[in-house]
Amino acid sequence: MFRMWGKIVSDNRLVRDITICDTAAEKNRTKKVFDALDEICYTFDLGKPIWLDQNIREFQRHDKTRFHQDNFMETVDFDFLEIHVIEEDGE
Repeated sequence: MFRMWGKIVSDNRLVRDITICDTAAEKNRTKKVFDALDEICYTFDLGKPIWLDQNIREFQRHDKTRFHQDNFMETVDFDFLEIHVIEEDGE
């Protein structure tokens, strides 16, 4: 099972969070990450963030990254959206 945790943080406080589970065996990891991010953004009523080079490097190293105002086309009323892969298939 693949699980990703999405959370919105404002003023060092967790404002909202959600855990997305994906059990589809036919999807690769990249597809699961993007599908989970889409679902997180839909649930939180956000536009999709833009992946900057820093986000890609953080995600590759630590399986998590933070999207700040620079990553969104519209203005957001929080400090950052963090995504974190908390469970991978086969673990």
